[in-house]
Amino acid sequence: MTTIVVLFNLKADADVAAYEAWARNTDLPMVNGLGSVDQFRVLRATGLLGTDEAPPYQYVELIEVPDMEAFGADVASATVQRVAGEFQQFADQPMFIITETL
Repeated sequence: MTTIVVLFNLKADADVAAYEAWARNTDLPMVNGLGSVDQFRVLRATGLLGTDEAPPYQYVELIEVPDMEAFGADVASATVQRVAGEFQQFADQPMFIITETL
């Protein structure tokens, strides 16, 4: 199982409420509807354990992908490309980290 971890902050001019509404109403249902994805979650960072410092990222996405080849085919679709473009309007240099379970 591959988990793609996406770390990002919103762009300075992005509206938090608009992003979160878009994530709930567009991004989450679309990605969770892909046949190649077991689960997709978007998490809002709220703090760092043991400190009052702000976390370095505002949001974390977790995409559980059992078959990266099938995921690659899904990502190439026009719908996913459109939604990815919308995501890029909100996210400031997101990092996509590919991980695997030990």
